[in-house]
Amino acid sequence: MDNNKPDNPDSFPPLGRALLWVDKPGSATKIIYALAAVCVALGLLDFAYQKHAEFAVEYLPNFYGFYGFIMFTALILLAKALRFFIKRPENYYGDKAVDSETYPSDQLDKAQNDA
Repeated sequence: MDNNKPDNPDSFPPLGRALLWVDKPGSATKIIYALAAVCVALGLLDFAYQKHAEFAVEYLPNFYGFYGFIMFTALILLAKALRFFIKRPENYYGDKAVDSETYPSDQLDKAQNDA
């Protein structure tokens, strides 16, 4: 089988053929604009119903969207700070690591190249 040939889209499964547009140039921009439009639409829909909240802050427009964005950002920043404390050097396990073991060359099964 020749790996240099481009894939034939006709051989893709139906879902793969349906999602081929994602790989085309400019698709990322379209996806970003579509997601922004959905966010704006959901933000506007927040004004279209009467809220029955338990806390006064929940009556603020788009409270849950802002709260989610702030908490997600805080979670990422907290994870970056936590990384400072739990990060270990590359050779942390030293001679106890599996990849540091030496194997006798006469006991290794070597692949035969038939090419």
